[in-house]
Amino acid sequence: MIQLFVSLLLFFVLFFGISFILNMILRQTWLMAFVFPFIVILIIDEFPFSRYFQEPISAFRDVGQQFISLTLQDGIILSSGFIGTILAGVVIRYLRRNGYQMF
Repeated sequence: MIQLFVSLLLFFVLFFGISFILNMILRQTWLMAFVFPFIVILIIDEFPFSRYFQEPISAFRDVGQQFISLTLQDGIILSSGFIGTILAGVVIRYLRRNGYQMF
């Protein structure tokens, strides 16, 4: 239970921080929200990235099976990372609307 809480907090803070910095530097508010699914795929797959180009059909089939077989805890942890990316976009929009110009 403690590991789940620490993992939730870690993924939330990690993806919030990365998203906030990328949003600030690239000035693309929702960029990380669109990139997040690709990061999740890289987290859950168990084969080299080059397989997506060498055998794309079997690679995506295997990733689909691995995604379906995720446990509830893994899904909750990955969801907390996604919530962190969304919240970073909301914070950036709020700050820009109130006159803070970052970079």
